[in-house]
Amino acid sequence: MLESKFVEKQESLHKKFIMSLSKINKRNRIKKRIRNHVLGSNSRPRLSVFRSNNEIYAQIVDDVSGNTLVSASSRDKDINNNSITRIEVSKLVGLSIGKKAIKEGIEKIGFDRGGYLYHGRVKSLAEGAREAGLKF
Repeated sequence: MLESKFVEKQESLHKKFIMSLSKINKRNRIKKRIRNHVLGSNSRPRLSVFRSNNEIYAQIVDDVSGNTLVSASSRDKDINNNSITRIEVSKLVGLSIGKKAIKEGIEKIGFDRGGYLYHGRVKSLAEGAREAGLKF
């Protein structure tokens, strides 16, 4: 009887451990799958997006040489994020990175959504980058 309770407790702890890691593991698996298709080169770099709860970051990366060519985030000084929604801030970040990329001579990119759904802030950032003149 004591042994069966121990086994049940061990199984429940195992399930909790698996459940707590599943969201992180799922995003990492999606991220790897995207990265296999979108590889940044010198002619067509990769626009990588990272989204935290409050901020959003974007950078254009050349994976062959391992360099970040252009970056922008919602924490930049030129982006005024007072009293506007996070989706609108994301659009401003997309416009900012698009303008910086055009200035550097980058027109075509591959979009890496970083394992996030193409929805909300990620979609808004992509639309802003397209409005600035990037093609992907």
